[in-house]
Amino acid sequence: MPIAFKEWAVTVRALAEGEQLITLRKPVIRQPGKPIRLAHERFFLYPTFDHETGDLVRESHQPELRRALEEGVWSDGEPMLGAFTSGAPVQQPDRVRIRAWAQVAGQFTVTDPRCVDALSPFCVWTSDYAERRLGWRRHQPLHVLLLRTHRIPRPVTVRVRDEYNASHPWVELQRDLPFEGTPVLSDAEFERASEEIRAITSEAGQPVLA
Repeated sequence: MPIAFKEWAVTVRALAEGEQLITLRKPVIRQPGKPIRLAHERFFLYPTFDHETGDLVRESHQPELRRALEEGVWSDGEPMLGAFTSGAPVQQPDRVRIRAWAQVAGQFTVTDPRCVDALSPFCVWTSDYAERRLGWRRHQPLHVLLLRTHRIPRPVTVRVRDEYNASHPWVELQRDLPFEGTPVLSDAEFERASEEIRAITSEAGQPVLA
């Protein structure tokens, strides 16, 4: 069964539209001298709707919050936008739409908050997303994933199972999905952006996998 990576619905939407190229993960504990290794390096993007606070999305991308509601299907009607963006618990959808998959193109650790700020052109979050959403402390390394995202030919709707709502970042989808589709950015566009991201992270951290 295909593996999917759980991320905020607004983030999944931005990745699928080519408006975001990275995702940030909480600090992880690893043995000195050994690289951080993800359980999976190619995965579908699974949208979540838990505590999705609107003030952590940059003003220029606030319209994406309403569009992110399109990633879920509620039998009783979608939640009000205000409730959805306030960070308060909302009823989870009965089904979600899978519209993209991603390949990890690079992994980095950073500690300097100025580096996180410099990465803002490659994500839709505000500068304090890492601290408030991820509980990042500036003396700890932050894990940055560079993703090459592909849109699948047609969005696929999958039923939300109870086990999908666990805190684990990975879910195993109970249906077959092929890794096919079109990259959201051309090779040249992605390479240019990747070089910028690598340059930013190299100034404040080091790659852990390439």
